[in-house]
Amino acid sequence: MHPKYLIWDFDGTLGYRTGAWRGPLAEVLLREIPDSNLTAADFRPYVQGGFRWHNPERTHRAGLNSDDWWAELLPVFENAYRMAAGLSDGDAQRMARAVRACYLEPEYWRLFDDVLPCLTELTADRWRHVVLSNHVPELPQIIEALGLAPHIERIFNSAVTGYEKPHPQAFQNVIETLGSVDALWMIGDNVTADVAGAKTAGIRAILVRSRHPDSEHCCDGLQGLRTVLSLGKSSLG
Repeated sequence: MHPKYLIWDFDGTLGYRTGAWRGPLAEVLLREIPDSNLTAADFRPYVQGGFRWHNPERTHRAGLNSDDWWAELLPVFENAYRMAAGLSDGDAQRMARAVRACYLEPEYWRLFDDVLPCLTELTADRWRHVVLSNHVPELPQIIEALGLAPHIERIFNSAVTGYEKPHPQAFQNVIETLGSVDALWMIGDNVTADVAGAKTAGIRAILVRSRHPDSEHCCDGLQGLRTVLSLGKSSLG
């Protein structure tokens, strides 16, 4: 008997950072300029592009140094500070360099309340778990800090592999690594990156925490996953 696996998206599915990418921009600004009245919402227009996952058709060199990965985002952060806060180039550059550390501060990261009960229940049903995520190089440390590491067998991180979901190779890497399986499902909160991407690779998918007509299987939370999985007899091909 071969194992059966669930491929989990991370951000928005298992956990999240409060304020997402807007949060650390505002937090760094407030630390530097305590009387600033800008909020995370003011930075929203300036984080809608420039990240690797905004252009998933592009591939990148695997195993890129984490410092180099973050360096790609400095122009995005600098522009956000110039446009939203009206900072000079020097101040914008200085604050942009502080965003990485702020983004990674453990106290800002959360698990959804239903995650650990769900993982425990599904593990008891002999499901094994891996993560496939478009994320920062430090994702393993975030997962460790949140107490998820004992549940996750392997992490496939776009910052390491160079492939962003829904690029087909992001999913193919998982398929090739896991080898022969009795069942394989993708679980995520993004209908394009997670559901459509998995479908292209021949993997069934479940959209969670939202509903969309393009997803055959949807769950408002993780509580209904066990029922959906029990209905599927084959998940590849």
